[in-house]
Amino acid sequence: MANAVGMVEVLGLPPALAAADTMCKAANVTLVGMEKVSGARYTVIVRGDVSEVNIAVETGVAAAKGVIGDKELYLSSHVIARPSENLEYVLKSMRPNARLAQYLEPAAILPTAR
Repeated sequence: MANAVGMVEVLGLPPALAAADTMCKAANVTLVGMEKVSGARYTVIVRGDVSEVNIAVETGVAAAKGVIGDKELYLSSHVIARPSENLEYVLKSMRPNARLAQYLEPAAILPTAR
């Protein structure tokens, strides 16, 4: 079960893609999505175990900082361990789509035998 959320915010699509790719390769996390916040700001969101999300966020930050640009493209990052269930209910970006749900809560989507 995914019990942590990690986010990396960057300026531009290239560092967002670099961060997302590196985060998924470096740790056992599920990419929930990439949110276009405003203008050229993107937030990459992953879920997984706390230790895995920490590793993913650290490597995502390094990848974003490695993208060369005229200015600093990395903006911020944060890990939330054990987020409130209310976050998933209220925030659309925290709700995994049907394809991702099978990886986050496999027991919850299996039909029960009657």
